[in-house]
Amino acid sequence: MRRTVAKLFLLTFILVTATAGGAAAKGYEPAPAAKIQETVFVNHLDVGDSVYVEIDPIQWYEGEQANEIFREREGDAEMTEAPDGYYIVNDEADTEKLQIADDAKIIFQIYDKTGRMEDTDINWNEQVTLETLKKAFSSSDVLDMTAFPYHITIQDGKIVEIVQQFIP
Repeated sequence: MRRTVAKLFLLTFILVTATAGGAAAKGYEPAPAAKIQETVFVNHLDVGDSVYVEIDPIQWYEGEQANEIFREREGDAEMTEAPDGYYIVNDEADTEKLQIADDAKIIFQIYDKTGRMEDTDINWNEQVTLETLKKAFSSSDVLDMTAFPYHITIQDGKIVEIVQQFIP
């Protein structure tokens, strides 16, 4: 009986060791960190060696879900639908500072391209550079970029994607 238990232990040890060694030999890499997606207002851009944003998380609702939340929260018998088909809830003014990854994907719908209001056209899902983002947030003379919600993706503590949500 002792011999059988010893053999089973040895066999188990060999199988576990072989499996672990095989994973290392094949270039095992741990699973990538989960991506977190949030909708936020960007209150401020802090530009230095790296770019940081101060964000304020919000709840963004569209369509019928926006109408339901609107009716619950507003209680206006004459208005039964969320204006413009969306509704934003921002009950907490909690802010957080996050770094934008140097290679972050940045998508704008509208921004100040020239400093002239007449040149500020909607260009759906335009991918822009980090430099363009910094420039767009540097002045609110023509268009205040902090007025728009942004859908952000966070991975490993950094923002890896920013998508501006157009609001009429």
